[in-house]
Amino acid sequence: MKFIADFHLHSKYSRATSSRMDLENLQKWAEIKGVNVLGTGDFTHPGWFKELREKLEPAEPGLFKLKNSNLETRFILTTEVSCIYSKKNRVRKIHIIIFAPSFETVEKINTQLGWIGNLEADGRPILGLDAKELAKIVLNASENCLIVPAHAWTPYFGIFGSKTGFNSIEECFEEYSKYIYALETGLSSDPPMNWRVSALDKITLISCSDAHSPEKIGREANVFDTELNYYSIIEAIKSKDSQKFLYTIEFFPQEGKYHYDGHRVCGVSVDPNEAKKYNNICPSCGKPLTIGVLHRVDDLADRPEGFKPEGVIPFKSLIPLEEIIAEALGQTPGTKQVVEEYKSLVKKFKSEFSVLLDVPIEEIEKISFPQIAEGIDRVRKGEVLIEPGYDGVYGKIRIFSKGEQEGISKQGTLF
Repeated sequence: MKFIADFHLHSKYSRATSSRMDLENLQKWAEIKGVNVLGTGDFTHPGWFKELREKLEPAEPGLFKLKNSNLETRFILTTEVSCIYSKKNRVRKIHIIIFAPSFETVEKINTQLGWIGNLEADGRPILGLDAKELAKIVLNASENCLIVPAHAWTPYFGIFGSKTGFNSIEECFEEYSKYIYALETGLSSDPPMNWRVSALDKITLISCSDAHSPEKIGREANVFDTELNYYSIIEAIKSKDSQKFLYTIEFFPQEGKYHYDGHRVCGVSVDPNEAKKYNNICPSCGKPLTIGVLHRVDDLADRPEGFKPEGVIPFKSLIPLEEIIAEALGQTPGTKQVVEEYKSLVKKFKSEFSVLLDVPIEEIEKISFPQIAEGIDRVRKGEVLIEPGYDGVYGKIRIFSKGEQEGISKQGTLF
């Protein structure tokens, strides 16, 4: 069975997260987006775990569905933990995603972690715990759990982050490295960037939204063709079988807010080569630049740009449909016409991912504006204009040059 999965997101119990991140809205937006398997997020939080137990019921092995619902959305038990600790005379800050096959396993994990820190303080708990020790606790709870370093290259909380990370999986997890089968690439990196590091050849690259609001679900995701159950999904990830794990859906990495080096306060954004010329110092104020993902990959890479190892899982880069519609109409996301056009396309073609990935462009042209169809076609082909993000500032992706949409609109009207 072919399906789309997004494993990493947060509930309403996490900081800086929408109050609408409850199970009902998660299911609603998963259906709109076309995501079939959705991570619960935040299973370590007592309040959220209580809701999960009350509102979900078993479906396929290791997967759950909302009670009294006939919709196809399945939930998989996941959470993210922030490990902040000192190792080798440096402060380390590593975010880790945990997958669990059952509520009973989650209870074991939560009991152990509750002895170490306050799980009620945040949906993503902050624990003074070595990542290696977290792996030990989780795998002792169940060998069927999966441990995945989150947004691996993010400067402050990625396993390879320039500020508080490590130079290798082995340096971080030591003897538990053999149990690390996957990494989350994060919004600011994509598979080709990771392919430059030969040490990651044995690792499966997954992509998830890290959504803090329902509308962001699926902005990155994973496409499988396997049996719909927890164990088949985990096995497909571990095995790197491209017949079962078909491809990942990616942001254009330049749109991520830590792609380039820079200094947000001074509005300075530079590529790694420029940063090195400045000795990684802001040319405006003299303070250190925040070293971005591209630079950090370059530091650890032992292969040139463009290198592609054999047997890798493919990927597709997309832009969210509402953003494409907004630019095509010369408006901003959330305006009345943009929302109405979004709803119309989703209703006609069943989901956002159907529109972005599968529906023939000619079919879209029949019911929508020609510039919207053209925008979707260009995104599929990767024909976009990019201004990279830096130091916490999201990048800007454009599909059309200034005023181009109007010409396409007139041409469509003529035909």
